Amino acid sequence: MSEGLIETIKEPKTKKKTKKPPMYKVYLLNDDYTTMDFVVYVLQEVFGKPYEEAVQIMLHVHRRGMGLCGVYTKEIAETKVETVHRLARANQFPLKCYMERE
Repeated sequence: MSEGLIETIKEPKTKKKTKKPPMYKVYLLNDDYTTMDFVVYVLQEVFGKPYEEAVQIMLHVHRRGMGLCGVYTKEIAETKVETVHRLARANQFPLKCYMERE
């Protein structure tokens, strides 16, 4: 077979743009029963906050009724909300957490 007879077929180049996934804000809600120490513990263990930042968020939740814990992709936000609820139940606290799209 002669090299001159072989024609290469080139596929058109398409640029694939990947969209950033939607992000979700995760909030803690204040209640009259969950201890401040437990809220700080949750903020450190579930959300990876350093102690000083956890205390500041806890005080914000206490004074304002709710506070932002972080912004995550949907799956991570769902996991964090469920983890907070599971820990709260296991420790007999009514602490609530929710997420909303950014």
